[in-house]
Amino acid sequence: MSVRIKLIQWALVALPLLSAAQTKEFIISARSGDTVRQSNASRDRSESVAQSTETAPVAGLETEGGAINTLPLFGERAKTTAQIDADIHFLNDCDRNFASRPEASNFFAARGWDYIADGQLDTAAHRFNLSWLLNHKNVDAYWGLGVVCYQKDQLPNAIRMMRKGLAVDDSNTVLLTDLATVEIKQYQQKPDDELLAQAENHLQRAIAVNPSAPSYQKLSVIYYLKANYGRAWEYYHQARTLDLSSLDIGYLNELLAKQPDPQGVFK
Repeated sequence: MSVRIKLIQWALVALPLLSAAQTKEFIISARSGDTVRQSNASRDRSESVAQSTETAPVAGLETEGGAINTLPLFGERAKTTAQIDADIHFLNDCDRNFASRPEASNFFAARGWDYIADGQLDTAAHRFNLSWLLNHKNVDAYWGLGVVCYQKDQLPNAIRMMRKGLAVDDSNTVLLTDLATVEIKQYQQKPDDELLAQAENHLQRAIAVNPSAPSYQKLSVIYYLKANYGRAWEYYHQARTLDLSSLDIGYLNELLAKQPDPQGVFK
């Protein structure tokens, strides 16, 4: 059975007084074992296919923005003949080593999450790009690239990639919450009421499908940023009733400094 492990070191969006919070502490999305379980020999062989595309001297792999393999969706630009040949070689190798391209896509997406967990962001980006090349409808390819961009502090690209993922799977509640998280962070760096409204919409959609403490906490943050502390407390308590252990104490102190808890639970 496919097992999904979501590793999120849950810390709420850094509020103005908590601006020293580091990006890596904010969100780490990782999945291990999403793909069909393969033998070690098969896994090693498949990884060697990806590594060969990293080391092969292919003309045009470097751009002004960096190595094309590490740019989201290979930089979303027309490829050279050499790059197309490299892609064909990679796809042919995958066709030999996997039962189907979607299966291969899942494998490389899972490796991408593993590399994110290890802090190897460029290698992770390459694996997600390969996953996308194999299957444009693999939501994890876009999601993973979004997380990579987030951890590189490329917030507009992170938002764009995650929105592409939602276009594939618009009811994915964890992705909706992750996207809202990045949108809130971008709002803090560059205030835009429309962006904050979009973050709220994404969280409300996630809650409508599957209410969760993280989604409610982030809604609380949105209303904190709006200076509507009463609503912020309402959402914070809804998070509390779902999962007390997930509450962010740093954010709680910020909220208490603005307005005492109307329910008197927190002092």
